[in-house]
Amino acid sequence: MTRIVAGSAGGRTLRVPAKGTRPTSERVREALFSRLEHAGVVDGARVLDLYAGSGALGLEAASRGAARVVLVDASREAARVCRDNAVALGLADRVEVVAARVDAYLARRDPATGSVEEFDLVLLDPPYDLDDVDLAAVLEALVPGRLAPGAVVVVERARRSAEPRWPTALTPSPARAYGDTAVWFATVER
Repeated sequence: MTRIVAGSAGGRTLRVPAKGTRPTSERVREALFSRLEHAGVVDGARVLDLYAGSGALGLEAASRGAARVVLVDASREAARVCRDNAVALGLADRVEVVAARVDAYLARRDPATGSVEEFDLVLLDPPYDLDDVDLAAVLEALVPGRLAPGAVVVVERARRSAEPRWPTALTPSPARAYGDTAVWFATVER
């Protein structure tokens, strides 16, 4: 069972797609969001959750006060589950769900202005079998344009995975390990 850890929807359960996802454990989410809240990153933030799965990371951010959350997953079933979860938690007014491949979403531009939306927090929990080259390409696609000044990027991978290849615009900080999971953080200079 997957639950929201804290905030307005704390303790409420989430549905999880029947296959193809690996929800972030409550222990990892609790530690991750404790660090992010301590740094003042979550409250009022614009959050992008890539490879959203059930939406657990982005919905945790919304529950803890994020102003806007965009959940992106290529699976139509996962996108449906994310929408259902947002509605069930009473967070749908702040959550947008996009059924698209991550690279396609990041390539989108506003047709009228050619601009892209900036985010204060980007959460990536890709499939563990996503190779390092593809992950590096996704991180590169975030800059420039998708990251607000001072934005934080979080990557969750298997502990045995190599550290992500960060774009030069991002300053990494040490990873945290939780069992078989490693979480890497990087920040955009203000």
